[in-house]
This record gives sequence, C-alpha cells and structure tokens, in this order.
Amino acid sequence: MTEHHHGAGTGLPQAVAVVLALSALAALQHLAVRRAVRRNPAQKWPTWRTLSFVTGLILLAVALVPPAPTGFPAHMVGHMLLGMYAPLALVLAAPVTLALRALPPAGARRITAVLHSPPARLAAHPVSALLLSTGSLAALYFTPLYNTAMTHPAGHWLMAAHFLLSGCLFAHAVAGPDPAPGRPGVPARLTCLGVAVAAHALIAQALYGGFLTDVHAPIDQVRRGAEVMYYGGDIAELLLAAALVTTWRPERRGGVRARSRTAASL
Repeated sequence: MTEHHHGAGTGLPQAVAVVLALSALAALQHLAVRRAVRRNPAQKWPTWRTLSFVTGLILLAVALVPPAPTGFPAHMVGHMLLGMYAPLALVLAAPVTLALRALPPAGARRITAVLHSPPARLAAHPVSALLLSTGSLAALYFTPLYNTAMTHPAGHWLMAAHFLLSGCLFAHAVAGPDPAPGRPGVPARLTCLGVAVAAHALIAQALYGGFLTDVHAPIDQVRRGAEVMYYGGDIAELLLAAALVTTWRPERRGGVRARSRTAASL
C-alpha cells in the first residue's frame, strides 16, 4: 500500500496561525473571567475550569503545531487529541456558562435563544453528537474519504476541524456542565456513551484486521494506529464517563424538585 504524508500542509505559516489563534482564545477566556467576576464579585470563577481550558488549548497545540510526525499512528494520535481529549478539557471549562456571566443581559439573552433553538437542540442531543463524532469514523476509514483528505492540505484541516467540533459536541451532550435545553437524562447519555465505546472498539479491530478498511498506509502502521485508537479511545471514554458521574447529583436534584413543589403548594 502507498503511504500518504500525514500532517502535510502544516508549515511555518500554519503553525504561526495556530499559535496566534490559540493564544487569542486563552486571552479571551482570561478577559471573560475578569469581566464575570467584576459583574458579580460574590460568584468566583473556579480556577480549575480555567486550568481545564488551558489544558485543552495545549492539547490542541500538540496536535496541530509542527513539527508533525508522519504516518498513520501519528494521525491517530492527532485524532485522539483533537476528537476526544482536547474536547473534554474544553467542555469541562464551561465556556458557555462563562460567556453568560461575562456578557451584558442582551448578549446573554441572545446566547440563550440560540441554545433553545431547534437546530442547537438537535445538534446537542447525544444521538446526533454520537453520529457526528463516532459515526463519521466508519465513513472516514471504510471509504476513500481518508485517503482523499490526506492528499490535500485543505482536507487535512477540514478533517481536524471535524474531529474537534464533533468531539466537543459529544462531550457536551454526554457530560457538559453548560446549559443544554432538551438534553435527555443520565441513563440515555450513558447508553450513547456505551454505544460510542463499542463502536470505537469495533472500528479499531476492523482497522487492525484490515476488514473493509481503505487506508493507504503500510500494514504495520495501520495496526499501530488501530492500537492507539483502541486503547486511547478507552481511556478518553472512561474520563468522559467519570465526568458524567461526577456531575450526576440525583439526590440533590430530587431535593430541589421536592422543595420547588413544596414552595409551589404554599
């Protein structure tokens, strides 16, 4: 099999652009935190959320900034960072909640309106996010799509953007702390996470065995990449499950509901 130059098109100009973009995001988050605290000094912004956001940006830099290793295993490492690890860190930073606190009331109302819109509710549903993130992997590795994308620099960047955006959607839909109108309960989200775990395992095993896959790379590289996907995906999904369990407070929510019903009856 022929081998593409994975990571092609990531030269010095692209590296500078990535570093500048990530630095701008870090500065914007810092300014938003300062403004949110000024607007409500009694409500501090958790430091660990800022650290989570910075961690996500660092993971993005590792995946996107040259020198980028070549080969299918390196591609899969980048896929794990862009599609699973960085999204989880960014989502746990609660950027939408921060924006709602930092913006004036008119801006916060606009964000709230977008969150309640049918397209946003559909995109943030766990099933939709599952199809966009995990479901797209079958189309990527079982059709010529991967080989075509890796042949062109634009395809490489579009693929990276898809990994990041779909990964953020899935992390948000399953365990995100930000508002998610219409998001189903924990059992449904755990079910979607379980489907993602099974799908990742099946796709990784198919890659390792060469079943139905269409990846133009040496067999040993494809197998190493499949191992990265199998074990790296398991770790990322365990972290996502831990985030979901950590934010699950059934007794507390029940207490809030009970108090609300009691207050309503008074």
